[in-house]
Amino acid sequence: MKKSLCAILILFVTITFAKGQSKTDEEMIRVTVQNYFDGMMERDRSKLDEAFIPEARLIGFRGDQFTITPYEVWAEGTAQGDPRNKDDFKNELVAIRINGVAAVAETELYWPGIYYYDYLSLMKIDGQWKIVNKSWTSKPLD
Repeated sequence: MKKSLCAILILFVTITFAKGQSKTDEEMIRVTVQNYFDGMMERDRSKLDEAFIPEARLIGFRGDQFTITPYEVWAEGTAQGDPRNKDDFKNELVAIRINGVAAVAETELYWPGIYYYDYLSLMKIDGQWKIVNKSWTSKPLD
């Protein structure tokens, strides 16, 4: 009797601990967005690939110019060159809104001489949150 009670207690503690270790959707989205930020700063293609699906599009305005860029083209260019000095940049996750397997993350990026607003559309695919679209705009810093 003591052995079975002990086994049940160990099973209960193990299940409870495992549940406490699982990440929430919000935490998983934060990791995805951080991979996006880190990939840009470190110019690390593997981190960018962790954050985006290959078919993603980046759509926005650079000044008055409307642009649609396939992820592959953007990621290739972003991963070129030396890592950026993180002290010169500030990337913030401002808000997350989740509805089932769809989410939107709003970010603000303060870069030297320019301010970006990014709206990232994410989908939960095979248990992982991935950026499927980035809509963005920018304005010069005053």
